[in-house]
Amino acid sequence: MTKSIKNYPKFKLGATFTKEQLDFFNKNGFVHFTGVLSPTEVDELIAGYEAAQEKLIKSKEKTVKGIPVIFGHDENGKRIVQRFPYTSYYSERIKQLVLDSRIQGFKHLLTERSSRVTDSERDGVVFNHYVNSKHSRFKQMGWHTDSIREVFYAKKVFPTLNIGIYLDNSSAVNGGLRVLPATHTQGLFGMLFTKMYYRNTKEDKNEVLVVAKPGDVVVHHGHIWHRVGHSEHTDSVSRRRVMYIPVLCGPKQKRKPPKEGKTGKTPIYHHLHAFAKFDQ
Repeated sequence: MTKSIKNYPKFKLGATFTKEQLDFFNKNGFVHFTGVLSPTEVDELIAGYEAAQEKLIKSKEKTVKGIPVIFGHDENGKRIVQRFPYTSYYSERIKQLVLDSRIQGFKHLLTERSSRVTDSERDGVVFNHYVNSKHSRFKQMGWHTDSIREVFYAKKVFPTLNIGIYLDNSSAVNGGLRVLPATHTQGLFGMLFTKMYYRNTKEDKNEVLVVAKPGDVVVHHGHIWHRVGHSEHTDSVSRRRVMYIPVLCGPKQKRKPPKEGKTGKTPIYHHLHAFAKFDQ
């Protein structure tokens, strides 16, 4: 474990990554870039999500390509999609973001030649909408690593990244992302047993709170332990919207399109979410 970096440095995204940026990421397993997207782009992405949300709700589908969707209600009682996989399949604007050179460039944080930014593998582009309202089903997320699914399926664990696109102010006020720096270097034992997956939502003395603004991008390594806190506030103050775009290495993992009239088979890994404390 690295020494405390509660006031960690934040960077500006350039044409290439600086040595300081790469050194920080390689040591700590995450890196924060400010103002990558403009306010106009943030608004466009929110509008893209809202339009995609309406399409999905009208379709009455409960999964996308077999991946479960988490539905809930906002502070006004409106039904919303709180965890939306493969969002780019429903929004051309979000699809454009995946192809944006700024986003594509994040694959170079990994040295593997096979690294790729993708919206057609794992769960695609995932849009998370946290809100602490009466009928919300997505208020927090317990400790986990993103790479556990490869362990679960007895596959080789390659380095991965998650590119977090922030669309709201994010801090302890609305939960906020917490990471355990340097845990991306852990071995398999640490990945399996450091925390109880999803059930453990407790604060860790070594965790670092990510404080971000709309348009910021925070990239974290797939092996790092992280969680999302529960907001002490309710309704609109507690809202936190963030999109995650995966960077993967190794053999491609595209899910086959479901046959007509079928939604696709849900991977066993996603049944673990039944044990999670998302809405408590």
